[in-house]
Amino acid sequence: MLSLPPTVKIYVAAGAVDLRKGFDGLSAVTRQVIREDPLSGHLFCFINRRRDRAKILVWDRSGFWLLYKRLEKGRLHLPKEPAPGARHIELEASELSLLLEGIDLRGARRRPRWQPLTS
Repeated sequence: MLSLPPTVKIYVAAGAVDLRKGFDGLSAVTRQVIREDPLSGHLFCFINRRRDRAKILVWDRSGFWLLYKRLEKGRLHLPKEPAPGARHIELEASELSLLLEGIDLRGARRRPRWQPLTS
């Protein structure tokens, strides 16, 4: 499982992205499609049309990291459908880990979490 600080957000582009793009191409997709700054330190995930490959772009203060995952069997399934007109969805680290394993979470339910009382 990924271990990320709670301040890091994970964005997944809602539509298919041409994964032949490298660092600069995916940075441009981040700005145009997801409408976030690729230098923010957040994770930006892109999935191809066949949904068997994913690339994750992240900036770490000295340069970009590009992680690439290819499933040998099966497909990548987004855990939730994007809202109509949405260009991306936001995931938690646990959801991203399961997505990259090829596990379909669409029928799963999240149990209520504890939240501190607000005054």
